[in-house]
Amino acid sequence: MKYEGFTTFTTTQSGGVLTVTFDFGPVNVQGQEMLADLNSLAMRLERDKNTKVVIFQSANPEIWVCHYDTELLKDMSVEVVSRDEAKPLDLQSICERLSKVPQATIAKLEGFARGGGHELALALDMRFAARGKFKFMQMEVGMGILPCGGGASRMARQTGLGRALEIILSARDFDADEAERMGTINKALNPDEIDEYVDTLANRIAQFPAESINACKQMVYESIDKPIAEALKAEAYWLYQATSKTPAIKRFTIADEQGLEHDIENQRNWPELVMKVQEIN
Repeated sequence: MKYEGFTTFTTTQSGGVLTVTFDFGPVNVQGQEMLADLNSLAMRLERDKNTKVVIFQSANPEIWVCHYDTELLKDMSVEVVSRDEAKPLDLQSICERLSKVPQATIAKLEGFARGGGHELALALDMRFAARGKFKFMQMEVGMGILPCGGGASRMARQTGLGRALEIILSARDFDADEAERMGTINKALNPDEIDEYVDTLANRIAQFPAESINACKQMVYESIDKPIAEALKAEAYWLYQATSKTPAIKRFTIADEQGLEHDIENQRNWPELVMKVQEIN
């Protein structure tokens, strides 16, 4: 798969890991150009069987991705519409498409991510932020609107109701450690630690079967807002999607025939064993 022809970011491929580096003008503004590039990227990722992890970072030392371009907001209708007439916004649709790609997606946040930029980060699977460099804000209430790139919906799922409303209604900056406490990021890291941490995680994930990565991801997303009975059905469905397309049964058969699960040393060394199992295909 070729990842080229983008105007708002560059890409580099290393094995099963694709790195997307935003680099668009002075502030990485989230306008038509970036939305078009992200849509094109998602389309290619949906068809890519070899890429397993995508890291999103920025070439700008101060900004990851800026807010939604005000040029796209100034012409919005001032007329009230009914629920039936309300249509998904471009940012909502593209963030949702990115959230569903089969790869694991990681935001490496080393600068500001406000408004739509933060909503894009929330649409990715995991987020890691550098202390002293990362800040996020949802400023929309102060502009007279609301987070409209999935921010309100995803925020509540990440943080819970009260914290989501604090973030959205305060319209203030939150730093990396606050973000970790709030639950909007996985982990706050020192600036000299974030590269190694994210790269190690990405390369570990990239050694697992692509179909299993996708099944795990889709199962989590599908089940999060379902009643438990429906969520368990979703788990069962995605389990069989995985076993039909991965070497799982072969691995289980070898483990059973050789009695590997009964070996106490194996139980003590699962972190290493799970990587060694990748040799069985």
